[in-house]
Amino acid sequence: MSRIEGVLKSLKGQGRKALIPFITAGDPSPDQTVDLLHTLVEAGADIIELGVPFSDPMADGPVIQAACERALVHGTSLRQVLGMVRTFRETNTTTPIVLMGYLNPMEAMGTAVFADLAAESGVDGVLTVDLPPEEADEVAPLLTARNLDAIFLLAPTTSDERIRAISQHSSGYVYYVSFKGVTGASNINVEEVAGKVRHIHELTALPVAVGFGIRDAGTAAAVGRVSDGVIVGSVLVNTIAQHQTDPAQLKRALTDLLHPMREALDGLSS
Repeated sequence: MSRIEGVLKSLKGQGRKALIPFITAGDPSPDQTVDLLHTLVEAGADIIELGVPFSDPMADGPVIQAACERALVHGTSLRQVLGMVRTFRETNTTTPIVLMGYLNPMEAMGTAVFADLAAESGVDGVLTVDLPPEEADEVAPLLTARNLDAIFLLAPTTSDERIRAISQHSSGYVYYVSFKGVTGASNINVEEVAGKVRHIHELTALPVAVGFGIRDAGTAAAVGRVSDGVIVGSVLVNTIAQHQTDPAQLKRALTDLLHPMREALDGLSS
């Protein structure tokens, strides 16, 4: 059982929903990332998605694009990101880390080499935004063989056939993108999300976490009612941008944003 599967099973047994924040590695600077990971855990994160900065983040909106640019200014590389996870693991061996990024850096390193280093560093899952299921036959088995969960995106337009195909390659959870578009938009329709999540559950046994449009405790609770977990990204990354010159204030701001979401999700089980 992977660390991700263990956490999600434990939460389900408690009637609780997963809180999964996202930040970009190296933003606002590489030497702050590990501290920010610990801050997210202290604020209530169950799983963390850690973005690997990339020069052409085509699925991301301007907020996360800017985060990638800030990280790349410091030369943040995939190998450095793995080193950050390794450092995080020195004091936290329980919180799953999912690397989220694009295929090009993995291929440049060599997918087998990447899988080896990811496993050795303490990574638990890999979400490759631009890896379709039709091309996953080589990559997903490399991850699975090293007990790394291969996580894929589902969209409102994903057909039943593709949901089944994606599920065959997936483990850990599936990431349902709540609406068409790039990260950072906020026009989430909870009723539509609820219907789609119910349908996805009919086609896969994997937990379904929902991202895009989660911006505060209210939206977290609304989406948490109809899913297995909520993924919070752009609002956290925007907070990092706003407080990038003051590390102490940044950690307080992230806690002030994330902790009410944790409380709202836990309130669903009371």
